[in-house]
Amino acid sequence: MARKLTFSLNMGWRTLLTDFGIRPEHVLCKAALPEDLFSHAERGLDTEAYFRFWRALEQEAGDPLFPLHLVDKVSAEVFDPPLFAALCSANLMQAAQRLARYKQLVAPMELELQVNGAGALSVSPRWLSVQTEVPWSLQVAEVAFFLRLARMATRAPIKALRVELPQLPASSSARHYERFFGVAVQQGDAPCICFTAADALRPFLTLNEGMWRVFEPELRRRLSELDAAASTGERVRAVLLELLPSNTASIDTAAERLGMSKRTLQRRLEAEGENFRALVNSTRESLARHYLGSTTMSGSEIAFLLGFEDPNSFYRAFLEWTGQTPDAARSAMRLH
Repeated sequence: MARKLTFSLNMGWRTLLTDFGIRPEHVLCKAALPEDLFSHAERGLDTEAYFRFWRALEQEAGDPLFPLHLVDKVSAEVFDPPLFAALCSANLMQAAQRLARYKQLVAPMELELQVNGAGALSVSPRWLSVQTEVPWSLQVAEVAFFLRLARMATRAPIKALRVELPQLPASSSARHYERFFGVAVQQGDAPCICFTAADALRPFLTLNEGMWRVFEPELRRRLSELDAAASTGERVRAVLLELLPSNTASIDTAAERLGMSKRTLQRRLEAEGENFRALVNSTRESLARHYLGSTTMSGSEIAFLLGFEDPNSFYRAFLEWTGQTPDAARSAMRLH
């Protein structure tokens, strides 16, 4: 799949920096970037320039707590559409899935998501085409953002289950980092933040499918530049990862998300030997097997994530797909 080579900094950055008490023009000057950069979204930054921008932020702030304070200033009005998509999600699990799909529209990175045996969600940024060292403040801000997002969207004092960074905070500021995250930062190979299963599935009070539909067509347009080489079936599967947790996985909604009519979507799937209902079932089955084999989530929790109305519907569907009950399948997986 093609990779995006440049990343835009929209007007939201000017608001964010001003709220933080930093003069945007000073940062752009230090980074050797055009002073009207925020007013021209079409002027994309390559990875080196993007990192240079973050190093300039570090210098201008002159504060080891700067990335935490900056993230604390994040609000809905400064969100870029991919980030606002996360705020409009049903829960943190869906928000992370949406950001994993759209993140590289706004930064030279991907998100790696994992669910462990206890159902905890781990989110780790992975940098694209890195030739120079990633600014430490950027690594902190990326993991801190997910905690800020969870707290904003749920209005609950959520704490991280675990936080890892390649470089630990200075001893003088370690306590501040622990208070922010709710847990001491550990050293790890890559930045990572982990949430309990309960917090990953905690409903977002900011769920807003109507607002999502307002700006999502622009996301589709921008994303099409990245995945033009993907088959229609692959694109449908990616969309289903967003639609299933909110129980909106209909062909009409999927077609709308992909920017085409229902008839066009059906025709393209048929040309590939696919059909929408089979894709929904295969995606659900694949996810169900993953959750059963890799987590201790209950059948009710898995049913919710897969968009079923109730656990019984999930049990019947899984039995039809595999000839086994979910419990039997989980037991068999553990034996192997």
